[in-house]
Amino acid sequence: MSATASLATVPLTAARRPTRRNLTPILLTAPLILYMLVFYALPVAAMLLRSVDSPHWSLDNYRQLAQDPVFFQVFWITLRTALIVTAGTLLLGYPVALALAHLRRGPAALVLVLVLLPFWTSVLVRSYAWMVLLGRHGLINEALAAAGLIDTPIKLLNTSLAVQLAMIHILLPYMILPIASVLRQIDPALSRAAAGLGAAPLGVFRQIVLPLSMPGVAAGVLLVFVLSLGFYITPMLVGGPRDMLLSMLIAQQVDLINWPYAACLSATLLGATLAMLAAFQRLPGVRNVLRSATR
Repeated sequence: MSATASLATVPLTAARRPTRRNLTPILLTAPLILYMLVFYALPVAAMLLRSVDSPHWSLDNYRQLAQDPVFFQVFWITLRTALIVTAGTLLLGYPVALALAHLRRGPAALVLVLVLLPFWTSVLVRSYAWMVLLGRHGLINEALAAAGLIDTPIKLLNTSLAVQLAMIHILLPYMILPIASVLRQIDPALSRAAAGLGAAPLGVFRQIVLPLSMPGVAAGVLLVFVLSLGFYITPMLVGGPRDMLLSMLIAQQVDLINWPYAACLSATLLGATLAMLAAFQRLPGVRNVLRSATR
């Protein structure tokens, strides 16, 4: 009887173990899920409700938004700035990520420190640093005047160029780190085998390194693009009145105590961001790239 009872309990204990193991990830992520619900989901839901409360439940704010030419102009400036910043960070960040993947530990650690250095200072401090560089009597104008290249200061601050340069500098690590992480995972034997078969260095890069690094490129592009759409502090400080982004327009409506319209603008920005992400994932090959990046 004891042997039969012990054999009967084996399937029960074996059936209980997978259940406990399945509960472990849920229990570990429960604090994060609760935190996101309280401090993110509920404020977003309140914002969406406020955008249709004026004073009764209606879509008047969205109808006003569809007829507002200022909104469309600001939205186009925001989209254009995000695209330029994303392209700039990609052009500057990919070579740095490639160097990080091929340098030895000592030089790679030094380059990594330089890449991470912006994270150790506030965005506000970095924006003020660009104001010092690009001002009428800033370091760049003073250097050009001392070299005899200009007679009068060039207007660099409060321009679209200033906004784009400052945002590229601040968001560059978000492009470098994902690409460098993927490049380090590429087997060096693949490049050596291609070189041994007679492929030129440019051919090795174009046919092996670049395709295999696409998951990192896709992740970096998504990060930088989404962050650029909602950037506020840097464009506010170094930009001009003609370079107003959507985040600045939302802050302006908040200052005017026009909460429903500000909530409508915020909901539109959120919806446009989600729609662009969905459209980006439908591009040929991007979905497979993102799936391989999450494996």
